[in-house]
Amino acid sequence: MPHALIFDCDGTLADTMPLHWEAWRSVTQRHGIQFTEERFYALGGVPSRDIFRLLCEEQGHDKDHVALSLEKEHAFLPLLGNASPIEEVVAIAREHAGRLPMAVASGGKLHVVEKILVHLGIRDYFAAIVTSEDVVNQKPAPDIFLEAARRLGVPPNFCRAFEDTDLGMDAIRAAGMDAVDVRGLRGNGKVR
Repeated sequence: MPHALIFDCDGTLADTMPLHWEAWRSVTQRHGIQFTEERFYALGGVPSRDIFRLLCEEQGHDKDHVALSLEKEHAFLPLLGNASPIEEVVAIAREHAGRLPMAVASGGKLHVVEKILVHLGIRDYFAAIVTSEDVVNQKPAPDIFLEAARRLGVPPNFCRAFEDTDLGMDAIRAAGMDAVDVRGLRGNGKVR
């Protein structure tokens, strides 16, 4: 039995990835940047500023990746009201709320992650929220999960973490935590 639970946010607790894709598509099309939906999902958990930097370098665009990231964030926020919980995963958090320390470890920005959790009515479940702004090395590096464990005061090997991307799963395993891939849990009722 784990001593603490750590959850990714987008695509794990919240069904926001299609909304993020809608925002990405509008910004990349406006700026003539090529970005496929398949690649978007493959880069899940990587901060948008890092993805924009990568895309601009690859495609020879001389654009400010931080400004593009802010533009994408502004395109996403109005869509947030359409976000729904991923019930199978939220049920785990609900079941353990107040019984185990829990944290969120997200490649997003704190104010956006907070808004998502408040919208879903689950913000109070989590003692800590760690975002891309809190660590230097992003997923697949283990840093974000290690920082979440540190803030909870639980050694990583006693933590169970939940993710929906390959990069996130790699980060959890590199942190020495028990890894749960929520992609195999949705809709089958076998989440624990």
